[in-house]
Amino acid sequence: MSELTREVIQRAPKVLLHDHLDGGLRPQTIVELAAASGHQLPAGDAESLGRWFAESADSGSLERYLETFDHTVAVMQTADNLTRVARECVEDLAADGVVYAEVRYAPEQHLEEGLSLEDVVAAVQRGFDEGQTAADGAIVVRQLLTAMRHKANSREVAELVVAHRDDGVVGFDIAGAEAGYPPTRHLDAFEYLQRENAHFTIHAGEAFGLPSIWEAIQWCGADRLGHGVRIIDDITTGPDGQPVLGRLAAYVRDKRIPLEMCPHSNVQTGAAPSIAEHPIGMLTDLRFRVTVNTDNRLMSGTSMTQEMSALAEAFGYGLDDLQWFTVNAMKSAFLRFDQRLRIINEVIKPGYAALAAEGT
Repeated sequence: MSELTREVIQRAPKVLLHDHLDGGLRPQTIVELAAASGHQLPAGDAESLGRWFAESADSGSLERYLETFDHTVAVMQTADNLTRVARECVEDLAADGVVYAEVRYAPEQHLEEGLSLEDVVAAVQRGFDEGQTAADGAIVVRQLLTAMRHKANSREVAELVVAHRDDGVVGFDIAGAEAGYPPTRHLDAFEYLQRENAHFTIHAGEAFGLPSIWEAIQWCGADRLGHGVRIIDDITTGPDGQPVLGRLAAYVRDKRIPLEMCPHSNVQTGAAPSIAEHPIGMLTDLRFRVTVNTDNRLMSGTSMTQEMSALAEAFGYGLDDLQWFTVNAMKSAFLRFDQRLRIINEVIKPGYAALAAEGT
């Protein structure tokens, strides 16, 4: 059996379902694009800027954390810039051993210099196409289009998803502050997507608790839960010391509703006290449909290799566990069934088998 080193984990096939395009830029790219557009940055060189992003994200200040996105979004306002960012995203994921990814972003945040929503989707798709071509088939990347909870245009974004579902867009997402902005405010969008046989995920159970998860599933019909970490609040300890699942937690597990868990990000935002204390450990033991994700690679200074390495160290996971997370994610992808099955059987399982066979 191959020793589970970071290098082995990097070579392992990985699947990513929860990754924000505007949260994964290269610091050097931000510096170059900001210089060309005249946007003022808090640091002038890539190394200092990368450090600023990490420190701001770890500061414990939500205001400072959100400021980091002001700078990434500011340099993503032209078609060329969006294409470059999207292409580099694919390149970085492929270099990290990711074989399938769904990358999300809110098109409405990229209209300040005259682009239309259609222009934004097309520019991002050009970048994804260029990156996939350069990777020579080593990675498949699809778009998730995000609407913001505090805005009133979620139906328009949902219609954009349906219009482009044969052009690289596989689903819809809703994000933003959970408290005060329940997903039921956007029922029109979710009901439209359901009528159109379209897929969607909802950020729920990260900053807010069980009511957010309940609404996302039972009122809105979410296919997956973005984060979903607070489902742990519906699990107690019985007299015999064993976990007892409440009705909502049992429903989520029984229905195999995927949890898009992002360990490092959850620690930064206070949804979990540490990696070692992250609910992913218990949820994995209880065999929820757990998937491992990055959320915002720049802000969290992370990658899929980093996330899985940290989990392996904290919980003693081996290759079999990492394959389980990866197959969970591929099963839960918004790609068509036959395409999902092909990646599982022809890429993921053979990749893990080859790693396991090394040194035997």
